[in-house]
Amino acid sequence: MDAWRGCAPGGGGPTPSARGGEEEGTVPVSDNPMIEVRGLTKRYGEVTAVSGLSFDVMPGRVTGFLGPNGAGKTTTMRLILGLDYPNAGAATIDGQPYAGLACPMREVGALLDARAVHGGRSAYNHLLCLAQTNNLPRRRVGEVLELVGLTEVARRRTRGFSLGMSQRLGIAGTLLGDPAVLMFDEPVNGLDPEGILWIRNLMKALAAEGRTVFVSSHLMSEMQNTADHLIVIGRGRLLADCSMEEFIARASGQTVRVATPQADVLAKVVAEAGGSAVGGDNGTLIVSGLLADQVGALAFKHGVQLNELTVVRASLEAAFMELTADSVEYRAGAEGAQGQPAGPGQPPQELAAHGRPGDEGRS
Repeated sequence: MDAWRGCAPGGGGPTPSARGGEEEGTVPVSDNPMIEVRGLTKRYGEVTAVSGLSFDVMPGRVTGFLGPNGAGKTTTMRLILGLDYPNAGAATIDGQPYAGLACPMREVGALLDARAVHGGRSAYNHLLCLAQTNNLPRRRVGEVLELVGLTEVARRRTRGFSLGMSQRLGIAGTLLGDPAVLMFDEPVNGLDPEGILWIRNLMKALAAEGRTVFVSSHLMSEMQNTADHLIVIGRGRLLADCSMEEFIARASGQTVRVATPQADVLAKVVAEAGGSAVGGDNGTLIVSGLLADQVGALAFKHGVQLNELTVVRASLEAAFMELTADSVEYRAGAEGAQGQPAGPGQPPQELAAHGRPGDEGRS
């Protein structure tokens, strides 16, 4: 147990670490949510940025926070961190509002704006200032700089940093207090492919240690490789709160790609079983309305030779575009720029674990 995990001066004396008694580098995984948002509403004049928003963020997994531009993601994160005050509702971290945390940097690490750094300070001095004002040991500065790969430029002034370097410095700041809860708003902006892979592996490793990782991003392909769970909002309202697998499967359904020399026969028996089959690339059939094992059983029963039987699911990007088609605030005029609406019987609200349907709110 690190000896430095006492509370900052003036905070009422030492408090036990969130991981007291546990091996260093791990956090006991609780069954209770670490971030709770209940009925959160925020208005700016006549614009409602967040409307009746409720969700939980659980420890031990990476939770992706998705939504179109203007959906209210950054506003929600600011409300959780006490940087804005809600008109209604509440947000807590480990059961307390952020302002009530005695040692906030040891409980929560957050990166909302990588450029929010004094340009005249070096990376080292920026982190040292954070450490000293939060009663953290000087050695932590060197440790996090090494972790994010900025050791060689630690003494350079940050005004000359690229966006990618600033992102790494911001991430170092979130890790400075070794917190159990981490929040990132668009953390891969400006990173090169190596940096993107690094942040992906870092987030997975932090979640594997039992920490709570809450991250927003517009890079759907990267989020698909990183997140375990998704919270999706549109116009400030909850659209989905479910696992990555469930989101893709339920928002876009699934099809089965089949290669067979007896395509006509299989298409007929699939139709008789209540499914549908259309021609795909390279002479394949794309079957919908039936599961892969049902298609395989039909082929076996009717003596149809199968050369391929593959479950095909839409990408996260396709599922996201489909779900948020009616929630896009700023839409380009090009044809095909928006997704198709949800299929019959599956309105977007069905994916929400909690929250009320509707689109009155704006962000």
